[in-house]
Amino acid sequence: MSHQVLVVDDDRDIVTGVSLRLRAAGYKTLAAYDGQQGVAAAIRYEPNVILLDVRMPTMDGIAALGKLKETPRTRDIPVVMLSASLMDQQTALDAGACFFIQKPYSPEILLASLATAIGGGKPAATSSGSRP
Repeated sequence: MSHQVLVVDDDRDIVTGVSLRLRAAGYKTLAAYDGQQGVAAAIRYEPNVILLDVRMPTMDGIAALGKLKETPRTRDIPVVMLSASLMDQQTALDAGACFFIQKPYSPEILLASLATAIGGGKPAATSSGSRP
């Protein structure tokens, strides 16, 4: 059985590129383009892991993560946060993210973080130059 990843980012090119990479690695993917859509999709589909951008319109990733953690159906789904700003790292981890990945990131870091999150790994921060 392949794991399902919900990719939430307001940049459609990023969602498309990440989804293609994840499908090539054997994952099933779902897409959402802001935090509000992401929370609704997570509640509806209950994916194995959520890849969530921090900075988005309508509802940002930190607010979406808060909603996910307070909702019984989604509170235990691991969330990997993405942001170009390291200033978001501590806020994301404090809010309950399993991992924080700084953009731009390597495909290896992304895949390793998702695999560890699905496997129940400890919260951690990663950048493009280190492994989780």
